Amino acid sequence: MPVSRITIGSSAEASHPDALKAALAEFISMVIFVFAGEGSGMAFNKLTNNGAATPAGLIAASIAHAFALFVAVSVGANISGGHVNPAVTFGAFIGGNITLLRGLLYWAAQLLGSVVACLLLKIATGGLETSAFSLSSGVGVWNAVVFEIVMTFGLVYTVYATAVDPKKGDVGIVAPIAIGFIVGANILAGGAFDGASMNPAVSFGPAVVSWTWNAHWVYWLGPLVGAAVAALVYDVIFIGQGTHEQLPTSEF
Repeated sequence: MPVSRITIGSSAEASHPDALKAALAEFISMVIFVFAGEGSGMAFNKLTNNGAATPAGLIAASIAHAFALFVAVSVGANISGGHVNPAVTFGAFIGGNITLLRGLLYWAAQLLGSVVACLLLKIATGGLETSAFSLSSGVGVWNAVVFEIVMTFGLVYTVYATAVDPKKGDVGIVAPIAIGFIVGANILAGGAFDGASMNPAVSFGPAVVSWTWNAHWVYWLGPLVGAAVAALVYDVIFIGQGTHEQLPTSEF
């Protein structure tokens, strides 16, 4: 079972140069991702004078997030594994692919990167609001939790299939593209209902800068549950004990 491979890690690991470089890579990748993703929404609001959401706006958000995540994962892959998402890091931890201490270091870097990206956007746009994720009219918190669980399951399952599985072969080359595509597709599916976060850090930055915390817990609970389920399903059924190997962080 994957949970049998969960490790805490040593205290020295958190201060090891490789771990610190990996955390810095996660921070930079998150700044790139959130600046482009959140920035695309702010640009749409400016162009429409804060008008109502439209299908065109949803498509623009999907494309911006897909492209930005493709780049963010690619530039961090050889250093930190290109997680760019606390839920992905949590899924890696559940599968025994990263220690708890290194995972917490990644989380801190990812959350800080999102906050910094939103602050930079606020400064660069002359004080425009970095809108926090919120539920659409008629969408309850548990509806949104289900959305986030299912969408994040798809994301982390894709990560496992293209980046973690030791049998991935040449498929690993297209991992950043596949990861970007599934996020873009999920935004088209869930964006109109709860914003389609799939990423606690992406929700955290705008919430901090705008200081808006309505139903914020949804964007933690849903992604973390979805990530854990995806990690367990893929690891137990498709990797298994016989073919599993501890992957270097640079490979995931």
